[in-house]
Amino acid sequence: MALHPRVTESALAAELDINPVYVREEGKRVPRYQLPRGGMLPDTALQVVRDELILDGNARLNLATFVTTWMEPQAERLMAECFDKNMIDKDEYPQTAELELRCVNMLADLWHAPVAAGEAASAGETAGAAAGPASAAAGAGRAPAGATGCSTTGSSEACMLGGMSLLWRWRARQRAAGASTATPNLVMGANVQVCWEKFCRYWEVEPRLVPMQPGRLHLTGPEAAARCDQNTIGVVAVMGSTMDGSYEPVGEISAHLDQLQADTGADIPVHVDGASGGFVAPFLTPNLAWDFRVPRVASINASGHKYGLVYPGVGWIVWRDAAALPDDLIFRVNYLGGEMPTFALNFSRPGGHIAAQYYNFLRLGFDGYRRVQQACQDVATYLSGSIAEMGPFELLSDGTDLPVFAFRLRDPAAAGYTVFDLSERLRQRGWLVPAYTFPANMQDTAVLRLVVRNGFSKDMAELLLDDLRQQVSALAALPSPPGPLLPGQRSSFAH
Repeated sequence: MALHPRVTESALAAELDINPVYVREEGKRVPRYQLPRGGMLPDTALQVVRDELILDGNARLNLATFVTTWMEPQAERLMAECFDKNMIDKDEYPQTAELELRCVNMLADLWHAPVAAGEAASAGETAGAAAGPASAAAGAGRAPAGATGCSTTGSSEACMLGGMSLLWRWRARQRAAGASTATPNLVMGANVQVCWEKFCRYWEVEPRLVPMQPGRLHLTGPEAAARCDQNTIGVVAVMGSTMDGSYEPVGEISAHLDQLQADTGADIPVHVDGASGGFVAPFLTPNLAWDFRVPRVASINASGHKYGLVYPGVGWIVWRDAAALPDDLIFRVNYLGGEMPTFALNFSRPGGHIAAQYYNFLRLGFDGYRRVQQACQDVATYLSGSIAEMGPFELLSDGTDLPVFAFRLRDPAAAGYTVFDLSERLRQRGWLVPAYTFPANMQDTAVLRLVVRNGFSKDMAELLLDDLRQQVSALAALPSPPGPLLPGQRSSFAH
């Protein structure tokens, strides 16, 4: 009698199933731009996608993005548990809606919204519970605990909602005065994020962009007021410029608009784009009046997925009060199981980001957020100080507003290389450090920008500085190019 059974074709097939992933379906072509006729084994599909994603940059070494690249394992598990929840369906997932409502009220209180401070904060820990878990008001911005606001997919959507509110309120004022609504405009600095230019194009609003100039890298009060008229729907003030991390002076801008109103009667509201600074300024500069303590501020947005410390996919907008959000922007639907007011450009969204934001609020509290943001700022100022001492660089900001700063070469022609060359050399070590030119009136200024986020330690900063010094030395040792470099021009000698 044979000691071993004969290997049949079926047994061989079963044996292949335990072989390495690609052996199981060897020779099968991976489609790229057309849906395949048949599928593949789950582990094979997983490995194919994983292998391709290896070509992406390392998110932890990405010093270009403001977006969160690290969360605690507990938060990651919580988000995974909520992947299947559609947060817009507040009748089916009422507790997710309740968590959204609580987050809105916490932010309104943090930003000193008068209703939230007077009603919700005085109600203490029980305010959210008193509202009832089935409340659909948060989706439309009507939070019974006192605040007016909602979550979004990010600050870009939140800015759109803030801009729409400004536009609708301006139209109402114009119609009440018997004036034309044909030519609205929005005043902002040329340093704004591109979402504001999108808003103006999509809703046919004239963007009045205040150009940057040497010594003034963002919007100021006099420049804002000088561009306002009766057709101005509002002024956008940025708490944390994308270009250099600096805060725009909300109080000063408001004061000049106060004077403009006294002189002309034009009552122009301010929207604060706090995409990053909304989660930094309250903790590091609590006495700085930039939020609803400034009476002219009508609305504020922030990114939960930036310094709110949540993975990409969540933003927030809060209005001063219910009157700041026009009723005719709110839609009411009943096909998800109950009448539900909603105000958003997007509809279906996963509930995990809401849960993760609430987790962070519980986990960190005010003091925890302060410590995290302070640690980021300490690393940023250490980096900026060290880079300033290197010699060839000039700081344009130093990380004392946002933990973000920009720097440039003092003399690119004398150096023989550009910031673009340096950015490419740093990428060889995995560092993603963006190089770009400033907008209108300063296009000849090319800079590098570093964004320090939660999880970027001083030890990692030292490694970056070591590589920066090494690449500066290597570039300086290359033969001089045949002629002077134009701003933004890359040197072939650096490759």
